[in-house]
Formats: sequence, C-alpha cells, structure tokens
Amino acid sequence: MLESLRRIVQEVNTAPNLREVLNIIVARVRTTMETEVCSVYLREGGEHYALMATEGLNPDAIGKVKLEKGEGLVGLVAAREEPLNLNNADSHKAYRYFPETGEEIFSSFLGVPIIHHRQVLGVLVVQQRDNRKFDEGEEAFLVTMSAQLAGVIAHAEATGGLAAIGQKTEARFLGVAGAPGVAIGHGVVVSPLADLDAVPVSQCSNIDEELAYFYESLEAVKQDIKNLSSQLESRLNKEERLLFDAYAGLLDDASVGGEVAERIRSGFSAQYAWSAVVLEHVAVFSRMEDAYLRERATDVRDLGSRVLAYLQQSAGDEKTYPDDTILVGEELTASNLGEVPVEKLTGIISLRGSSNSHVAILARSLGIPTVMGAVDLPFTRLDGHELVVDGYRGAVFADPSEQVRAHYEEILTEDKQLVASLEPIKGLPCETIDKKRTRLWVNTGLVADAMLSLERGAEGVGLYRTEIPFMLRDRFPSEEEQRVVYREQLSTFAPRPVTMRTLDVGGDKALPYFPITEDNPFLGWRGIRVTLDHPEIFLGQVRAMLKASEGLDNLRIMLPMISNVPELEVALMLIYRAYDEIKDEGYEVVMPPVGVMIEVPAAVYQIEAIADRVDFLSVGSNDLTQYLLAVDRNNPRVADLYHSLHPAVLQALLRIAEDAKAKGTPVSICGELAGDPAAALLLIGMGYDTLSMNATNLLKVKSVIRAVSSEQIQYLLKEVMSLTDAQSINRRLEEAFKRAGLSRVMRFGGDTGFIN
Repeated sequence: MLESLRRIVQEVNTAPNLREVLNIIVARVRTTMETEVCSVYLREGGEHYALMATEGLNPDAIGKVKLEKGEGLVGLVAAREEPLNLNNADSHKAYRYFPETGEEIFSSFLGVPIIHHRQVLGVLVVQQRDNRKFDEGEEAFLVTMSAQLAGVIAHAEATGGLAAIGQKTEARFLGVAGAPGVAIGHGVVVSPLADLDAVPVSQCSNIDEELAYFYESLEAVKQDIKNLSSQLESRLNKEERLLFDAYAGLLDDASVGGEVAERIRSGFSAQYAWSAVVLEHVAVFSRMEDAYLRERATDVRDLGSRVLAYLQQSAGDEKTYPDDTILVGEELTASNLGEVPVEKLTGIISLRGSSNSHVAILARSLGIPTVMGAVDLPFTRLDGHELVVDGYRGAVFADPSEQVRAHYEEILTEDKQLVASLEPIKGLPCETIDKKRTRLWVNTGLVADAMLSLERGAEGVGLYRTEIPFMLRDRFPSEEEQRVVYREQLSTFAPRPVTMRTLDVGGDKALPYFPITEDNPFLGWRGIRVTLDHPEIFLGQVRAMLKASEGLDNLRIMLPMISNVPELEVALMLIYRAYDEIKDEGYEVVMPPVGVMIEVPAAVYQIEAIADRVDFLSVGSNDLTQYLLAVDRNNPRVADLYHSLHPAVLQALLRIAEDAKAKGTPVSICGELAGDPAAALLLIGMGYDTLSMNATNLLKVKSVIRAVSSEQIQYLLKEVMSLTDAQSINRRLEEAFKRAGLSRVMRFGGDTGFIN
C-alpha cells in the first residue's frame, strides 16, 4: 500500500482546488482499499461536520448531511480524535441514520480523524455492505492517509476558498506575528528566479510585444537544447538523442507553446501564462499510471524552468514599488528589504520563517509591521491587491472589507497617537520612580536605524549586526569597505558606546556568495565557529573595526555563539594580534572592551570562567530561548512553542545575572525580549542594568520603567518566578499592566473582533 499512498499524495498535491482534492481522495482510497464507500466529512463553521465528498453514497447528500461533534459515528470520531472500526455499525449506540445518503445497506464502518495542528479538520470514512471488520493493516493505511492529507486539506481550505481573491472579496490568513504594528497597502510579490510555482498572476500591457518576446525566449531554449544534443552526440545512441527532439517539440505552437500563446492573447503576461500551462502539464504527467510517463513530469518541469529563466531575463523590467508597498514572498531576505526604498515599505509578509527569523528582526529594527510563517497564503496571486498586515496577531487580510479596513485604520491612528504622546519623555532619564537608573541601548544594522535611534533617545548601541553589510553585497567586503561602514556607525553615535558583534552567519543568516548547507544549521557551523575556521575573515573584520575607532574610542567588540572557554581564548588571541598589527601600522587606537554573547545553554553554566576573561556579557535571548526549548525559531509548525517568557528561560536569565554580578562583570541583554515593556521590568528586577532593543520600542519601555518603583518590580518578579507556564506568566503581566494603567503601551493577545 506504500506505493498507493505515495501516488495518492502526489496526485492530491497537484490538484488545483479543494473540491478536486476531495474527489481524488475518495476515489483513490475506495479503489485502494477495495471497499464500496469512501467519504470525507469536513469541519464547517464551528463544531459541526458536513459531508463534502463521497464515492458510494448518494452524491445529492453532499453539503446537506451535517453532524455536530459527538453526533453519529462520524461525530464520535471527531470528538474522540481516534479511529472507530465497526463490523456492525448500525448496532452501535452512537449510530445515526441519514436516509438521504443511502447508507443503510452498509454494515461495516471505519472512520479516522483528519487532524492538523491539533485541530480536527474532518473525518475520512470507508464503508462496506458486508459484515467486514477492517484489519489492522487497512486501519493503519487509512490513519496514515489522513495524516498525510491533513496538511494538504488545510492548505487547500485556505487557498481553495480563494476564488475569493480573484473576485475581490475578503480573505483572511493566519501566520506568526513578526514585527508589531498595522500596515494597509498594496502587495508587491518577490519571486525566486525560474521558480514555476512562484510566478505571480499578472497581465501584459502590449499583447503583440509580449508574444514576440515569448517566441524569442522559446527560440533561445530550442537553440540551447540543440547545442546540448550536439555536445552529447558521441555519448548517446540515436534513441536517446531523440529525447532532445521531443523536448524541443513541446515548445512548438502545436503543443505547449501554442497553449501559452493563447493565454497571452487573452491578456496574461508571458511569464504567468507559461508557468500556468507548464504546471498543468506537470500535473497531468504526475497522475499517469505508467511509471515511465509519470517520470516525464520532471522533464517537463525542467524544460519549463529553462524557458522561464529566459522570460525573466528578457523582461528586464525594473520593479516598481507603490508608496504603500507591502512586500510579499515565500522566503524574504535582508537584500529583498534593501531593494525597496525605505519610505515606501509599509509592511512585510513572508510564507516562511517565524518571529525570530532574521528578516523579522530587521523589520522590527525598521518599525515595519510584519507577518511571518503565513504558510497557506497563495502569495503569487496577491500582486497589486490591497492587503492589511496585522503584526500584533499575525494576520493578513486580502482585499479587506470596509469594516475591516476601518477597524485597522483606527488602530493605526491609535498607534500614531501613542508615539506622539511618548515624545516628551525621550530626553528624560530612564529611571524608576525611586530613581533606579537603567541604560537603554539599541540594536542596529542599517543606516536608517541610526537616526531613528538617536531621535528616540538611545544611549548607546548594544548590538550592531555586522553581517548586514556582508548580506547586501555579492562578495565579502574588503577591509577598507568594512572600515568605512563601521566608521559611519561609530561616528554617528559618538561618544556613545557601539557594540559590534563579529560576523554571525549560518543558521537563518546566509550569505549568497558563501552558502552553508546543513541538515541542522542552528546546531551547525555558525557564528564564531565559522570565523575561527576562517581567521582571515575574522582578522580582517577586527582590523577594520579597530581602524574605524581611531580618535573615537567608543568601540566594543562582542563575540557570538561562544560555547566553551578554549574558543573564547582563541578569539581573544586573534583580537590582540589584530590590535598589535594596527598599532605597528601607526594607528592611534585604544584596546576596546571585549565581551561575549550568552546565547548557548553551555555558556549559562560557565559564566564565572567566561567573565574572568572578558569585560562584559550580553545575553542573546532569541537563540538562548530556542536552544533551551528545543524549538526551531524559523519553523511555523512549532512557533507556538517558542515562549520568551517560558519559566526555564526566565530561570536561566536570572542565573546569568546573578553569576555575572558575583564576578562584578557588567551584564546586558540584546535579544528581542529587552524590547518587550513587560519583560523589561522582569529583567531590571533580575539585575540587568542595560537593555538593548529596536529603536521603535525605546520610548515604550522607558515610559513603563518611569511609571513604576523598584519595589513594585521586585514584587512582580517574585510572583512571576513562582509560575509554571508561559501562559500564566503572560496573564499575570497583563493583569499588572492593566492595574497600573499601562495597557496602552502593550497590545496583549486577544480577540479584535476579526481574529478568533
């Protein structure tokens, strides 16, 4: 049955809509299990399940038969969330007869729940006229089938209900809150090159020109195929060479080429018309019974990618960005953000990633509302559509209704009023009512961050992400190029301290010209491990930092991903070596303070040994949280398990602060947690004297700190540290903020009237 399972899943994955998905499932499962009936019931609305597809029951009953959870055998399966296998179904106490289905003649019943993300989406049922007990193998097959199909059905439900988008009616999608705020604007889709699945729906402005450049691209690919055939002529027999002729033939007007031309004549762009037709042919080949013909789907896709690459190259159009651009893509990068004029970028939506993906961190630095992990979003169809990005709750609305737009415009107004109301405190010290002082620094990486940070009253830089200048180039920057960039940052903030983290790539931060491919990148070659293996990169960067600090003396160097003392000692040796070299070259620089990021659990238990060797410590709470909780912060499937306020995380943070204090070593925190006004109070209570955050959060955090006393903070910390789960901690913080009249600076989770 494994081959049958593979075939069904493959066929379902190429289905164009939910209706077709369900029809394929019931037909193929019925045949594979050699039973008389296969049906799918799907959750509809709240707690009831409707017959949505069947092979064997009366088709007129589709959409009419509905059961509450717990009602009838189907409802019982949904309520119990486990299979039900009966050879005499009508004698079961939960049996309910629906005359419109014609199922009274079927005695045997096997139903399994279809579960996705702990939600019962539906029930998959097979029935038999004979008094038949389905065996363990058959039951296991149906359970496996439902597990395989759950994600497909969830995706099809989201996108299949999206004839809506084409009809300009509202559609809503949920992801993960990436950067707070609300944005209303128009989608600009960013697609990877030569990716057939990612070509946005688009129209052409001149049909004759579009056809001409389409045919030019076809001829170019035909010539490529001809050249390839000639190169391999001596190594292939006659029959094998005929395969190249077959490929070229697909491009003719009598085949795929002709179908595409017709779609272009109807107004579609060549790129979209080509990708749509090719994917239809791929789906046809994928469903074929013959194994040889089925494998030709790969050949058709390859040919399609070749032509698409030419089409994209030939188009050469400069992408235009409206003033209210909402950038949409499957997996956006820092360079994608850098291509959009900062004054035009109002929102970001990424299908992949989570709230702690690097692009989300950058978005928070820039103050751009962002939704990550919107895996069900049909992003290729959103180009030019009006979108609402709810970065507070991770929701996206396509073609929003007047009611939804008005609701979010009101939130936008409230947010602007809040920012304006906090302006008067930007020049005031960050201290509690009883005058306990806390330094507020910023995390930066882009030039645009610097001015905003100073405008908001930043007292220094707790994290300058040096990898960003590396990401925005197509090669490693030279020592001099780095010096210029670093000098600009140091000069802008002088005399305030600027903490520069050495190159931290790997994990979710990739350089296009230095790819790192690993099965488990977050536990692999990243951070200090990369730069110690490439001392030429590390030394060049440190030299550039030191040169840039001449005459300013506000540089601090921070080492990422330190997990043991020996690697720290090697890194320090290289820094001292670079310093000696710079001095010998005549530069008048002072040796800057050197510190370590505490972001690996191993470092939490070595604070004393590390503190003996460095000048300061800074906690990277993002990575520390994902490592402590064993949650990949870029995986939307487990995003709801990533809790910065998890009791284990708080206990680790408290231990770090206490151990650092015992050694007399300054300790700060530069993770996203520092910018959370509620978490900031807990961190101050633990003993963190410097909080480094995105500039957009500076005034919110300062306003909260100035509104409470040290005694109140300690009382809140004691209460929170006694709680056993993140949800309870969040509720306690929400209650405390409401009582203190501080809810206006926080948007705690809850129902907005549009998100349930």
